[in-house]
Amino acid sequence: MSQKRKAIIIGAGPAGLAAALRLHQQTNISCTLYELRPEPTTLGGAIGIPSNGLRLLHRLGVYDKVIARGFGGSTMTLHSVRGHIVGAQEIVGWAREKTGFGYLRIKRADLVDILLEAVHEALIPIHFGRRVTSIGETDRVRVLFEDGSTDEADMVFGCDGIHSFVRSSVVDPGQAAVYSGMSGLATLIAMEDVSAETRNLINGMEATLTEDGMLAVTPCTAEKNELFLFFSKEVALPDSGDSRDGWEAHGREQIDNFKDMLLGLLESGQGKWARALRELVDKTSVVKFYPVYRLPPGRAWSQGRCVLIGDAAHAMSPHAGQGVSMALEDVFLLSRLLEDSNRALVEVCRKYDEIRRPRINEIYETAAQNADVRRKTGPLGLWFKEIGLSLALILTQALGLDKGGLKQKQLIYDIDQVEL
Repeated sequence: MSQKRKAIIIGAGPAGLAAALRLHQQTNISCTLYELRPEPTTLGGAIGIPSNGLRLLHRLGVYDKVIARGFGGSTMTLHSVRGHIVGAQEIVGWAREKTGFGYLRIKRADLVDILLEAVHEALIPIHFGRRVTSIGETDRVRVLFEDGSTDEADMVFGCDGIHSFVRSSVVDPGQAAVYSGMSGLATLIAMEDVSAETRNLINGMEATLTEDGMLAVTPCTAEKNELFLFFSKEVALPDSGDSRDGWEAHGREQIDNFKDMLLGLLESGQGKWARALRELVDKTSVVKFYPVYRLPPGRAWSQGRCVLIGDAAHAMSPHAGQGVSMALEDVFLLSRLLEDSNRALVEVCRKYDEIRRPRINEIYETAAQNADVRRKTGPLGLWFKEIGLSLALILTQALGLDKGGLKQKQLIYDIDQVEL
C-alpha cells in the first residue's frame, strides 16, 4: 500500500472545500484546511453554476442539497428601459439535453454551507482564523501562521482567491490582481416585500441594459422567496481603504446615493418593467459592492510543492458565469492526476497546466467579451447594443443555431473525460 500523503489547503471558500472533498474521495491524500477568516465567509451575493459545474457537484455528492437551496430557472430575458422586450433565450437548453444538468443560481453563503457540511461529515480538519505568514520548502513544505503555529505537508494548494497569499509569496510574487474597471453593486430583496405585479414579471434572469451598465434581477433560492438584484458598471476604486474584497454599505447616505443613481438611469423608463425596477430599487436597504479583479493570462500556476486552484490561479471577469465551475474543473483534474501516488508532483503540475490552460483562456475571453457589453455608453450606443442583441437572438432562433448548441458547447465540457 502506498504511503499516505498530506496536503495543506489554504482557503475555505468553494474551491478549497471542494478540493478537500475530492482529494478525500479519489486519492490517498489527507487534507487539512486553513481559512484566515474567523468563521465561514458570507462574502459574495448569488452565483450562477451552469451545466459543467453542476455535473461536478453531482459527482462530489452534494448536488441534491445544492438543488434544494438554489433557483433552477434558466431563461434570460433582456428588457429595454423603453418598455419592450429586446429578446429572450434559454441559456442552457441544449447543454441540459446533452448532460442532464441545467443551471442554478444560489447564494454563495448557501453553497459554502453545503460544502462545509460535507467536509465535516468526511472528518476533514478545518481551522478558521489562521492567517499564513510564510511558506517554506525543503523535502516537504512548511506553513507558518500568524499565531506562531506551523504545519507540514507534501503539498500546498492555494485556494485563497484573487488576492492569494500562496501566489504572491511563492508561486508568482511579481503578479498582483488587476482591477478591471468594472464592479458589481448588489442586494438581496425578500420576495414578500415586493408587489404581486412585480413578482409576476420575474420568472428567470431579467436583465436590462442602461447607458451606465447592466441591471439584472433573478430569484436565488428554491422557494423563490429571495431576489438577487445586481448592477454591473464601470466604477473608480476609492482612493483609500482596502477595497479588494468589496464592502457592504448600510449608511443612509450611501444607500440613497445608490438608489438615486439607479433611479436616474430609469427615469425615462416606460411600462410595467420600468415600474418594477423602480420598486425593487426602492426596497433596497443594503448595497454590497464587489470590485472585479482579474489576473493576466499566461502566468505561473505552480512552484515547487505549491499549486494554485481557481481564482488564485486564473481570476477572470465573472461575466461568463464560470468562476466556481472553473475551480471545480481544476479540482477534479488535479485529483485525477494525483490518484497515482507514483506520479511526481512536478509532472502533475506540468499536466495540470498543459490541460487546463487552453480551456481557461477560452472562458477568459468569453468573460471579457461579455463584460464589454456592460461598459458605459450614450443613448445612441445603448440603442445599437439593443438592436445588435435583438438581431442576434432572432437569427439564432430562426436558423436553429440554439438547437445546435451555439454558445453552449463550453457547458458540456467534461474534465473527467480529458485524456491524461
